[in-house]
Amino acid sequence: MLNLFKTPIGRLRIIGFLEGISLILLVFVAMPFKYLGGQPMLVKLIGPVHGLLFTLFVFTTLSVGVAYRWKFSETSWKVLLACIVPFGTFYIDRTILKRQEAILKEPADVDDKCH
Repeated sequence: MLNLFKTPIGRLRIIGFLEGISLILLVFVAMPFKYLGGQPMLVKLIGPVHGLLFTLFVFTTLSVGVAYRWKFSETSWKVLLACIVPFGTFYIDRTILKRQEAILKEPADVDDKCH
């Protein structure tokens, strides 16, 4: 887990996890308490935290996309869309971010050096 802090994609994965948790808590816990139970306190607590994590996720995604030269039409838009869909950041982490990080960790092809 601590290895995730060492790379930009790893940090994006951590922020995505936290953003995903905050969105789930907001949509499935705080909002029902507010609208069904008449108690808005959880929305007042979780809402700003989620907003901060959402903004951080968007800026980090754009930063990582530029740094790793992601094509917006192929990768970046999917990652950005994930943060507005409950459970989306977890799906993107597994299908895109984990793979992107694995690709970066693969050693360079050294065919001519191996005899």
